[in-house]
Amino acid sequence: MAKDAHEDEPFSQKLRVPEALTFDDVLLRPKESRVEPDEADLTSRVSKNVELPVPVLSAAMDTVTEADMGIAMARNGGLGVIHRNLDVDEMTAHVERVKRADELIIRDVVTAQPEQTVEEVDEMMEREGVNGAPVVDEENRVLGIISGTDIRPYLEVGEQDRVSEAMTEEVITAPKGVTAREGLELMYEHKIERVPIVDEDDRLIGLVTMQGILQRREYDNAARDDDGRLIAGAAVGPFEVDRAVAADEAGADVLFIDCAHAHNLNVIDSAREIKQNVSADVVVGNIGTKEAAEDLVDFADGLKVGIGPGSICTTRVVSGSGMPQITAVSEVADVAQRHDVPVIADGGIRYSGDAIKAIAAGADAVMLGSYFAGTDEAPGRVVTMQGKKYKQYRGMGSVGAMQSGDGQRYLKDDDEDEEYVPEGVEAATPYKGPLAKELHQLVGGMQSGMGYVGAETIPEFKERSEFVRVSAAGQTESHAHDVLITDEAPNYSPDGN
Repeated sequence: MAKDAHEDEPFSQKLRVPEALTFDDVLLRPKESRVEPDEADLTSRVSKNVELPVPVLSAAMDTVTEADMGIAMARNGGLGVIHRNLDVDEMTAHVERVKRADELIIRDVVTAQPEQTVEEVDEMMEREGVNGAPVVDEENRVLGIISGTDIRPYLEVGEQDRVSEAMTEEVITAPKGVTAREGLELMYEHKIERVPIVDEDDRLIGLVTMQGILQRREYDNAARDDDGRLIAGAAVGPFEVDRAVAADEAGADVLFIDCAHAHNLNVIDSAREIKQNVSADVVVGNIGTKEAAEDLVDFADGLKVGIGPGSICTTRVVSGSGMPQITAVSEVADVAQRHDVPVIADGGIRYSGDAIKAIAAGADAVMLGSYFAGTDEAPGRVVTMQGKKYKQYRGMGSVGAMQSGDGQRYLKDDDEDEEYVPEGVEAATPYKGPLAKELHQLVGGMQSGMGYVGAETIPEFKERSEFVRVSAAGQTESHAHDVLITDEAPNYSPDGN
């Protein structure tokens, strides 16, 4: 291995150190503009083959992202990354839930058999929470359909009558290639609410419902794959090839190597192996220097940047190591853009202005933890303190998270006889309500930043953006000052919460 350029420097030389900046140290220089904020297009890549309408990710943390968050993020144009403090089967189940959430064709269809009794099917539909079911034979061919209206008492159908006597035999079906528009037109034409999807031999493949189609139309800016399913992300340990393969087979579109220090040669070797064994894109992180980027760009589909900037991360004070985030992002981006590898800025973002500054510094997308931890969709527990609601939030390097997982994110052995050396804390973040509301404020602020620079797209924004340095007095001036805030804004708090 090549010798580090600074290895033989005198110790006094090490004190001649470069300066590194973070979000509060800089501002975007306003420029001439004709761009209105709502005209700004945030579409950007999160990895080589995955593009998002909203370049925002929810962090792979056990108090931030599970299936509910993954679904909500994708429906609103972003991406949720399922954490890995779950066993492999649990994690794959969460990934599958995201992928199935807005699927046009429901694959797991509740069906009835013609010899069942009306009573049995009525109980089954109530238990499964459906109001109708296709009736199929032993070879799964569609014979009819039965719904709640077919078994009402006024139709004189007895509870012990067979389904074959109560079902509607004239079934409107559609082929597997049906589009949402075609399905909706079919339902309106025949005044029905569900259409069985069949193959060439009339065997049941799935079901399309009016509710499902209308729900998809509600989320017209959702992040979807080529088959119309929601985009899903999953985190895997730096040495967990089996977990990576399982997540890939479950349908994850992007896998994230979940490591606090990815510029570790053992991690790099394992990440290469994972990349060779999956079809999903593989994003490697976290890193914070151009040297790390240079060692990863030849195989990684994306790079995740952030050594210790998170609100619950104590890596920098525990280990004495790290890199302020604006400088870290810009260093990595200088290398990544030459190889067409997207960059994700992970951590340290408190305001929408921080997010758009990260994009200006070279990131293609941003990842947030605490910003979303207080929302309804986050799995953290709700607690009440002094009359106010909070949600549990903890770093993945905290003692609790490391005990729940395996400590691999911080490259530490899971030895029950040894006391952990944590690099994160357990905390609480204010309860915020629905994710969509928080994401709306974040995205609106980012678009506003693009308007000030005069850029309609992310590539144009990166090209036009310039930073100015901000003094301590300038940082104070940037915030609301010399007043007592009486009405809080939905997108601003002096302490960043």
